[in-house]
Amino acid sequence: MTARRPLLALAAALALAPAWGIAQQAQGAAAPATPATPGWPAKTVRIIVGFPPGSSPDLTARTFAEPLSQALGQPVIVDNKVGAGGNIGADAVAKATDGHTIGLFINGNLTIARLINPQVAYDPARDLAPLSLIGVSPLVLTAPVGQDGVPSSGDARAFLDAARAAGDRWSYGTPGVGTVGHLGTELLKARTGINPVHIPYPGYPQVATAMGGGQLQMALLPPALALSQERAGKIRRIGVTSAGRSTLAPEVPSLAEAGVRDFQLEIWNAFAAPVGLPAPVRARLSAVLAGIARSPDVRAKLFAQGWQAVGSSAEGLANRMQADTAAMGRVIREQKITAQ
Repeated sequence: MTARRPLLALAAALALAPAWGIAQQAQGAAAPATPATPGWPAKTVRIIVGFPPGSSPDLTARTFAEPLSQALGQPVIVDNKVGAGGNIGADAVAKATDGHTIGLFINGNLTIARLINPQVAYDPARDLAPLSLIGVSPLVLTAPVGQDGVPSSGDARAFLDAARAAGDRWSYGTPGVGTVGHLGTELLKARTGINPVHIPYPGYPQVATAMGGGQLQMALLPPALALSQERAGKIRRIGVTSAGRSTLAPEVPSLAEAGVRDFQLEIWNAFAAPVGLPAPVRARLSAVLAGIARSPDVRAKLFAQGWQAVGSSAEGLANRMQADTAAMGRVIREQKITAQ
């Protein structure tokens, strides 16, 4: 029981973190006019994405490319630098010196990567300058259909009771060690007394396939993927990891409704720049990107991609990075999670 007490503080930190993003969104709505940056941009602006074309981060970056180009008066291209869970792309942004490069990141690259592996080449806190938190999303606890020992209903209490009874005979899948899905499930284990074994996969689609194939008993999946797999008759959605019901899956109860207390988890994406980019340029980009995220057209596109639009200030993103880094760091230490 004593070992779990630090996780109560972690859960509280996770519960507070999204509220900061919402507060900063409200502040951004009243932000001053976009700062002037004479002579910039002088050439094409590049958005580096550490994931392949067609991935969720890539789709978000391409959603922003055209309106950002219109706002800046220069072409904007998306440059995919794939590998190491997005860390290759993140390192490329951190080392960019051309004055016209930014990056679209998932939260793992800005918070978790270096906590798991201190040998990661870049330091988010030192090498990257926050620009704007773009979108947030809960994950969905899911279970396979038609697997022996897994409750056939979508009732979260019955599912968690079965998971506790199964102990380490159950397995859960994630896109890899140190991802939000991994750390979130470890927190869920600590909060509920379940003990499934972790099996990492290359990505969320492979996790869903493995669960549909009977190799896993549970997983935290993004809402859009969870819904498509449920419609295909392969999985059931059990509960969302947000504090209350999410507009991305309003028909799915939160895990809090099933009695899981002080547990809140979100994935998110954000823009950041090399720390060496001049402050006036960063201020202009922050204001422009936040405005694009809050525009009705882009907000609708983000929602279709599975994101609740935020469009925070740079300070809002910095606060979120700091809170999530501290919170996830506690999970990593308490659960003794290391790079594999």
